[in-house]
Amino acid sequence: MESMKKQLENILHRAGEMVREGHYATVSAKEGHANYVTNCDVAVQEYLMDALHALLPSARFIAEESDGITLTEEDTFCVDPIDGTLNFIHGRRASAISVALLSRREPVLGAVYNPFEDALFFARKGEGAFVNGKPVRVSHFPFESAVVAFGTSPYNPELSSKTLRILSRFMQEAADLRRVGSAALDLCDVACGRSDVYFELELSPWDHAAGGLIVREAGGVFVNPFGQMRYDVKCPVFAAAPQCAERALTLLLAGAEQG
Repeated sequence: MESMKKQLENILHRAGEMVREGHYATVSAKEGHANYVTNCDVAVQEYLMDALHALLPSARFIAEESDGITLTEEDTFCVDPIDGTLNFIHGRRASAISVALLSRREPVLGAVYNPFEDALFFARKGEGAFVNGKPVRVSHFPFESAVVAFGTSPYNPELSSKTLRILSRFMQEAADLRRVGSAALDLCDVACGRSDVYFELELSPWDHAAGGLIVREAGGVFVNPFGQMRYDVKCPVFAAAPQCAERALTLLLAGAEQG
């Protein structure tokens, strides 16, 4: 397993070089509002799928720039080649490569690489969370001092008003809000204590599979606030440091039910 970890790190660093050096020549719209893919997304995904297949030939794949989601009990890589494509298009340098390995429909390994900060977050189930080999833990701040990160689910505008109602409740009790534009990076921020809470009302599995495991292995809470966490459909996600989780979840549920 240690050999596999090292090989995966090498694969992610190479993919990161492709992102840093990548210049998108084409931008195509996908289904949904403000949903884009570039030629760099496609090239990085093709490289990742080839390299990961060589690493674990028996594994299946779920990837953002592929058709359909088919999750079985078999080992499955869940891949997002560039999480934060809109940031990438605008040169905001806040995008990440996300790779999770699922076994029996649950993440057992997660890696998120921010190539612009050369920060590689990694977790194996039951073994803790790390960034560049150093252990990370969630924050110790109380909720009144909390930084709440969030996603806007831009591909589903129907969720906008519900998100704003929830944020209004958070603004009344937490310290402040942050919007990064990459779910994978938001989850890693919770894992290492840069944020204390994160939520988004709709995410695809490749957006959160790796980051959610990293949060849990860093001592945090990671759940679907409205039901069962699944990795074969889109769903809402909630992550928090334990001391913030109960109050934050109460506010989220109250805001979602309002109106």
